[in-house]
Amino acid sequence: MPAGSKMDPPLAKAKPISASVITYLRSRKTLRERELLQLERGVRRCKKLCRYQGVLGLALFSMFVSDVDSGIECTQQSADDTKLCGTVDMLEGRDAIQRDLDRLERWARANRMKFNKAKCKVLHMGWGNPKHKHRLGKEWLESSPEEKDLGVLIDEKLNMSRQCALVAQKANHVLGCIKRGVTSRSREVILPLYSTLMRPHLEYYVDFWGPQRKKDMQLLERVQRRATKIIRRLEHLSYQDRLRELGLFSLEKRRLRGDLIAAFQYLKGAYRKVGEGLFTRAWSDRTRGNGFKLKEGRFKLDIRKKSFTVRVVRHWNRLPREVVDAPSLEVFKARLDGALGNLV
Repeated sequence: MPAGSKMDPPLAKAKPISASVITYLRSRKTLRERELLQLERGVRRCKKLCRYQGVLGLALFSMFVSDVDSGIECTQQSADDTKLCGTVDMLEGRDAIQRDLDRLERWARANRMKFNKAKCKVLHMGWGNPKHKHRLGKEWLESSPEEKDLGVLIDEKLNMSRQCALVAQKANHVLGCIKRGVTSRSREVILPLYSTLMRPHLEYYVDFWGPQRKKDMQLLERVQRRATKIIRRLEHLSYQDRLRELGLFSLEKRRLRGDLIAAFQYLKGAYRKVGEGLFTRAWSDRTRGNGFKLKEGRFKLDIRKKSFTVRVVRHWNRLPREVVDAPSLEVFKARLDGALGNLV
């Protein structure tokens, strides 16, 4: 539930900090004593670096709203956005979310903040959702079929087709700008432009919204197909030959590569403690294949089948032993690149 916030005029202006500003903040009790001491030390150390007003404004705002989630059960805060989430299959869940909304409203009044209620929306998700209504203060919040968060469009059914269409549209616009603004069609010019300006649009947060439908995969792949086709002397080659000539993977292989690298981190790498409950190891006496196979679950819903912890298992189990037994992440990446050609 995104909610924009407006600050008091003295903080909104974010002028260069001085002793009078700190005295004002202490008198208003907007910051904890510990945070004030950290702020004073930071000013003494970084007086030459903090020349821009925006830096101070962001720092003050972050400390000002640091206690917004106090007493709230489910909350996720990002900059000036606050999101509440909870299970509402029973009335207790509905009442819990409403209590959190009431706490937010009381916090806003106590700190002389104001939520932009026109931007506050409710996104109902899941099958059989009763779609209860909620209010912030005295105003009832409107429900929305989809919302954009951190640049990713999310709808109530977690269908990412519209997100794929928007991403492809942005990347195609960038490709049009490159074709109009750059006369050279050499590999040395087009390939870096594609890698730095276009492909980030196609892969931003792709581990979350990654396409699972064939039409969405083809839609994204056509963008890279068009980009590689404008390179001189490669126009008449097939798409696979162009990728081989340029040393590139298809977008589908790159997404799979990212999944397998993440799985390695959860199973054997830096995130091993976090990933203990994500996967179940399949113990077997069979010596064929790699010796670190995972158990594949069975699910009816497509949304569960396409989740990361399910979709990556089949590909992980097909990896050669020398890839899975890599001693480090760097070695795993190098060996994985050599084995990817046999996986898709």
